[in-house]
Amino acid sequence: MSILEKVFGFDSKSMTLKTEFVAGVTIFLTMSYILAVNPAILSTTGMDKGALFTGTAIASAIATILLAIMAKLPFAQSCSMGLNAFFAYTLCLTMGYSWQQALAILLIEGLIFIIITFFNVREKILYAIPLNLRYAISVGIGMFIAFIGLKNAGIIVANEGTLVGLGNFTPTMMLGLFAIVLSGVLMARNVKGSLFIGIIVSTIVAIPLGLVTFDEGWLPISMPQSIEPVFCKFDFDGLISFQTAIVVFVLLLVNIFDTIGTIVGLAEKTGIVEPDGKIPHASEAMMSDAIGTTCGALLGTSTITTYIESASGIAEGGRSGVTSFVTGLLFLLSLFLSPVFLIIPSAATSGALVMVGVLMIESVKKIDLREIDDAFAAFITIITTVLCYSISDGIILGILSYVIMKVCTGKFKDLNSTLVILSIIFILSFIFK
Repeated sequence: MSILEKVFGFDSKSMTLKTEFVAGVTIFLTMSYILAVNPAILSTTGMDKGALFTGTAIASAIATILLAIMAKLPFAQSCSMGLNAFFAYTLCLTMGYSWQQALAILLIEGLIFIIITFFNVREKILYAIPLNLRYAISVGIGMFIAFIGLKNAGIIVANEGTLVGLGNFTPTMMLGLFAIVLSGVLMARNVKGSLFIGIIVSTIVAIPLGLVTFDEGWLPISMPQSIEPVFCKFDFDGLISFQTAIVVFVLLLVNIFDTIGTIVGLAEKTGIVEPDGKIPHASEAMMSDAIGTTCGALLGTSTITTYIESASGIAEGGRSGVTSFVTGLLFLLSLFLSPVFLIIPSAATSGALVMVGVLMIESVKKIDLREIDDAFAAFITIITTVLCYSISDGIILGILSYVIMKVCTGKFKDLNSTLVILSIIFILSFIFK
């Protein structure tokens, strides 16, 4: 057995290094928008943007390389595009946690994540939640992310009379519209790395609009930004509360859905699913993302998850851990390109945010709308995630509405003890909030 086969699962009889390398580069280009988007979202909490870039790149590299070695699959991992929004807009800006407290919560979640992954609890929690609600959560998060993109571009703004409304045609808004249309067209034409290209081209367009400024002596390459401003900056004061317990649970819930759903989808694309439905190395893939989430908290960034964009590398023929190892190395290389990513205006990333929402709304076709009680709960989950500007509120209200509808219609067989206990906990959380 060669070293490549032993470490990365590379089979020289059916795979080539060139193909694996190209697949790894393709995945990086497809998901590298996270290096611009994640710092832009998390910096709204007051965190240092340069340090966030470094933390995002290192956490992505660690998690992806771990997956390459542990699971030997052509998948890549980075900061979740739903949970980074949860971190910034729900935990910090809505619930009032400081970003240091929010990082402490992520550390707690990461450690619990490792434990429940080790004991295979993730699947048990997953199966307690009805399929309809799982799909609705995905749709709600996608719409929430798209809404953030529209807000960042000034396309949707606050309106005293109607709460929200269409913004004025400012340079920021025009850049956002351009970024969204360009990203959509590139994806529709199946251009590799379309979201990344959309961000870069939009940033170039932003220069004559006066939305990008360069410091004197600016160079595209530099030594990595210091991570010190966010590294291990935990604040555990005031976290022992019922509300924090609910937050940790919601984080676990969303991450469980996100990761398991993505792994199942990617496994189908690679053709490795066994006849009985089992996925080889799935537990190792989940463990790498649990470890990655813990490392991400230490590095000052948000929850790590497996990226559906890995499908782009699979489409290029990537089949082993060599693919993900190459992607991980490119994340490390990007540390020296921080000046390029840090000048990107928020409006230039709006295209990526909206298109991620477009991709996530695909789950809506899987929701069973034939029974009004099921449709009602799914609808409440989706609409309250957006209108409450909170992923956790959407999930909580969705589960509560499901249980209430089933109890009131006498469909007790559709309930399980986990859902009932969760509903009681959620009601208590509202009473003592």
